[in-house]
Amino acid sequence: MTAAAAATALTSCSDSKGEASATAPRQVTVADVTIAQDKALHDALPESIRTAGTVRVATDVPYAPFEMFVAEGKQELTGLDYDLGQALGAKLGVRFAFTPQKFDGIVPAIQAGKFDAAMSAMTDNKERQAVVDFVDYSQSGSAVMVVKGNPEKVATLDDLCGKKVAVQAATNQLELLNGHQEACKKAGRPGIDVQSFPKDSDAQLALRSGKVVAQVQTKPAAGWTAKTADGGNTFEVVDDPAAQGGYGASPNGIAVSKKLPQLTDAIQKALQALIDDGTVTKIFDKYGVASIAVKEATKNAEVS
Repeated sequence: MTAAAAATALTSCSDSKGEASATAPRQVTVADVTIAQDKALHDALPESIRTAGTVRVATDVPYAPFEMFVAEGKQELTGLDYDLGQALGAKLGVRFAFTPQKFDGIVPAIQAGKFDAAMSAMTDNKERQAVVDFVDYSQSGSAVMVVKGNPEKVATLDDLCGKKVAVQAATNQLELLNGHQEACKKAGRPGIDVQSFPKDSDAQLALRSGKVVAQVQTKPAAGWTAKTADGGNTFEVVDDPAAQGGYGASPNGIAVSKKLPQLTDAIQKALQALIDDGTVTKIFDKYGVASIAVKEATKNAEVS
């Protein structure tokens, strides 16, 4: 995620006053899974977190499917990051209290001590690693979305050669398509007929109306759209086995203050436990993006 839509200065209903909860819940149900506290992980938390009973988490809302408001004008949050945060909090025996924060102010706010962590589809990169630590939970890039049934039998980017494909202007996805033109040429096939649109919704309309055979967008956005548009009956995402997280996938992580290394370690262990018992897969699948979930909870993933 680069810069998402401007956030509203609201706090979530999980901690509406932004204050520490006196008593953290012993168990929470997320994506139909009931998660109980792991005492050893709770005891491994920094004393300040155990005492507060709360991890203060920054997030930029909305950025579907990672963070969304349940209803317009309401404070209650939902989304993949929010659900994963509730699951992690239950496992650690503390409350993950989410507060909306403009994306470009998240890392400075962590550095200033306003937040302990951030869950906001944040890309783990070397520049950010210099000031925060990451626990990585997903790998996501670009994906191809087609109409339900995939009548053109698109399986890889190569199958887009010679076809009309919609994409939003000035995006990494446009660069991806333009960069694949040479591969089409080398294969002796016509280039991709790239149809660029000002907004993602315009590109989606072109696919819906049959003006193009596919749309390329971020894999999380494609998965969420395919799952929710018309009850999941209009679109589907092409899952290329060679690019499970999407083309040009990069790691997304939970950013944690470098002043709280014990919290980073505890979150990493809790996330791995939730991966191992299948909870993470169920949470990601709830939002149509099971393929971007990692199989191992890494810290500060190596990126180029």
